Amino acid sequence: MATLKRYPAEKKGELLELGSLEDLKAMARQVRRDIVRMLSMASSGHTGGSLGMADIFTALYFRVLRHRPHDFWDHGDQDLLFLSNGHIAPVWYSVLARSGYFCLSELGSLRQLNSYLQGHPTCEAGLPGIRIASGSLGQGLSVATGAALGQRMNRQGGHVFCLMGDGECQEGQIWEAAMSAAHYGLGNIIGIVDYNNQQIDGEVENVMGIEPFADKWRAFGWNVYHCDGNDIEDFVATVEKVKLAAAPNPSVILAVTIMGKGVPFFEGTMEDNTNWHGKPPSKDDAEKALAILEETRFGDF
Repeated sequence: MATLKRYPAEKKGELLELGSLEDLKAMARQVRRDIVRMLSMASSGHTGGSLGMADIFTALYFRVLRHRPHDFWDHGDQDLLFLSNGHIAPVWYSVLARSGYFCLSELGSLRQLNSYLQGHPTCEAGLPGIRIASGSLGQGLSVATGAALGQRMNRQGGHVFCLMGDGECQEGQIWEAAMSAAHYGLGNIIGIVDYNNQQIDGEVENVMGIEPFADKWRAFGWNVYHCDGNDIEDFVATVEKVKLAAAPNPSVILAVTIMGKGVPFFEGTMEDNTNWHGKPPSKDDAEKALAILEETRFGDF
């Protein structure tokens, strides 16, 4: 692939703040519309996990994170976010554009040659919102641990969020990072696991069982929280619990989600529906999905 040009610093998106829970739900629906359209236009990419995480990403960027989209490179006391399971990049790109990091028009270029929006996130082009390349599974929590140590050394506030997949937690590097974060008492790390029991080769419990999952995190010195990852209100309340606890050690939220959430024919277990993990919707599928996902006041890109 040719070297990407740097993203122009002046091409900023429109800053948008949402107040009510209904606004957040509407934005999550818009994000799902973006995902379906992006993947259909690209004829490539991961549908199920991106749709399943739309509520969490919407809640993070429009309610939870302390962040400044137009001043991204000045870390200051901003919260930092790392996406370890980078194959669900479409949902991340959507909320980054919708919250003002870059222009909405970029969403139509997903996975195109020399696009800033590569199939897995890359920091090579200086796209605001993305600090590391990701997608080689298992590495994100190590980066988050280093960032959290850096924040403490620099006496900066803010939290470091790291999103991971449950299948990804079969990787040994996740647990080395978990052990390190607990050892250094990094209470500023909040891990979020997409707990949908599905990965590309089948159900997590059949590929390589991770249970008792919560007990494993506790054994590594982490505080464990549970929530419905497709319920924005529940997710936000859970993050607030973590922050209020102000524990001296790291915390992880096991967020139960449904792969393909929002479009019934994309949903289901691996046994019912094996294709949508890494398969984009056809034009016909996209039209059907968009008819289910009602239009919002935010408008398509």
